[in-house]
Amino acid sequence: MSAETAAKPTVLFVCVHNAGRSQMAAGFLQMIAGDRVEVLSAGSEPKDQINPVAVEVMAEAGIDIANNTPKLLTVEAVKESDVVITMGCGDACPIFPGKRYEDWQLDDPAGQDAATVRRIRDDIRARVETLIDELTA
Repeated sequence: MSAETAAKPTVLFVCVHNAGRSQMAAGFLQMIAGDRVEVLSAGSEPKDQINPVAVEVMAEAGIDIANNTPKLLTVEAVKESDVVITMGCGDACPIFPGKRYEDWQLDDPAGQDAATVRRIRDDIRARVETLIDELTA
């Protein structure tokens, strides 16, 4: 493995349903960071589909998350990640020493109107941009 590959950080976004916040965050991180960062997302109790309003407001930002599928959070996903960002899932996420954990206090977009979800989306984008700056500094 080259030094360049080894230095590529993996970020895991976790929310309860993996249908809104974590999917939006993963979409922004993939778009903005490109191949500089490995991106994972999961939920402690995943829904069967992505929140359609989240899909709509991300499409407005030029990001297609319509074909993503909510995934169940696994211990393996946490183990292989360098940074674990939780969004309202409390203690569902296993903690391993040596990893960076952040909890982003974000409103749940489930059942919200598009205007509210846009505000959440923009908050997520700003946080993701800050995260990329920190990871690639």
